[in-house]
Amino acid sequence: MKKYWIAAAGGAMMGLLTSTQFALPSLAQEPQQTSTYEQLDLFGDIFERIRSAYVDEVDEQELIRAAINGMLISLDPHSSYLPPQNYEEMQFDTRGEFGGLGIEVTQEEGWVKVVSPMDGTPADEAGIQAGDFITAVDGEQTLGLTLNEAVDLMRGPVGSDITLTIVRDREQEPFEVTITRAVIKLTAARVRTEGRTIVMRVSTFNEQSLDNLTDGIAKELEAAGGIENIDGFVLDLRNNPGGLLSEAISVTDAFLEEGEIVSTRGRTDRDSSRYSATPGDLTQGKPIVVLINGGSASASEIVAGALQDHRRAVIVGTKSFGKGSVQTIMPMQGEGAIRLTTARYYTPSGRSIQAMGVEPDIIVEYVPPVPVDPDAEEERARRSEADLRGALNNDSLTEDERRQIEDERAAMEAAAKLKGQDNQLAYAIDLITGITVMAGQ
Repeated sequence: MKKYWIAAAGGAMMGLLTSTQFALPSLAQEPQQTSTYEQLDLFGDIFERIRSAYVDEVDEQELIRAAINGMLISLDPHSSYLPPQNYEEMQFDTRGEFGGLGIEVTQEEGWVKVVSPMDGTPADEAGIQAGDFITAVDGEQTLGLTLNEAVDLMRGPVGSDITLTIVRDREQEPFEVTITRAVIKLTAARVRTEGRTIVMRVSTFNEQSLDNLTDGIAKELEAAGGIENIDGFVLDLRNNPGGLLSEAISVTDAFLEEGEIVSTRGRTDRDSSRYSATPGDLTQGKPIVVLINGGSASASEIVAGALQDHRRAVIVGTKSFGKGSVQTIMPMQGEGAIRLTTARYYTPSGRSIQAMGVEPDIIVEYVPPVPVDPDAEEERARRSEADLRGALNNDSLTEDERRQIEDERAAMEAAAKLKGQDNQLAYAIDLITGITVMAGQ
């Protein structure tokens, strides 16, 4: 049987019953403990009562699915039943293309909570943030729904609009966001160069992640003229909700020469494993800084935790989400599947991240960009001795030296601009530069 490993309510009821004929079991005569088979008989009896006596005719298959899902969601927020359609969509998700909004969600005390929006998706462009609570979908309350039911509400035809009611920390009132559904084509990893630092943005862990990284790094190194022209690497895992455990292990292995990456421990030996690195480092030993935040979950925490434990990278940002459990997707008869939590994972030092998260080595809070007045920037840029009428020329520099100074000034201006756009990434790049300077490279 094929398995996939994923390293990814309340209400009141009052009523009055009036009947001329009804029977209730005597609780006083019920034994303290009943066998599993007796409980299953009880389940069958209740199912038959509902099927035959409920006020409206019921869909028997839906009733059984609801019972199955009820068992699973009572275990933890990540175990659930996947009907055939949801299972099929999940398989497409791990391959990098699907339809929807582009958000990873979980459930917290009955509420639907955003783990993170995915880069470049409708949810991301609409401003949905990690930690947001979705309290209603097109006016229908999500409290009391299972996670699958809430997700089904958010699904719909590509091109159709959906209105989410959002509750967000630091916002006094709920507000609505209208999003147009789209086909989500995820590039799991994008690689670019900022100055002398290669920035690797990994937005999810699917079957494309390692290949995207490997190809991207090779292209950037070729464009830079070789690894000797690169100071270091930034691995950006912010708002990465996780994905395939196997891909997280492969990506971590790409930066380590040896040592344990992660271990999983379940109730049985079958669900307990250890994974170790193999020789080969895509960065060739250059410094690495890993960026994380509260939207970094599951598989991304495996990567950050392993690189931190091996002192292979400096972790910068804010504490991660704290999902330290492994879900196994088990296909069932009828083409559906169950997502069952089968193990906890542990970093190489033996720590569990469950409900704790990865603590960064250096805490850097994200500061939203502030709009800049271009006229004021231009005015400040003109305030220079060289712009004064009759200013003396500098005769101590050769043309090569002058060109080098201009290149350095351009690099500093680009770095200053980045600070205004993404202060966490700018800090990471400055840290790489500092490490390189101190090492005398």
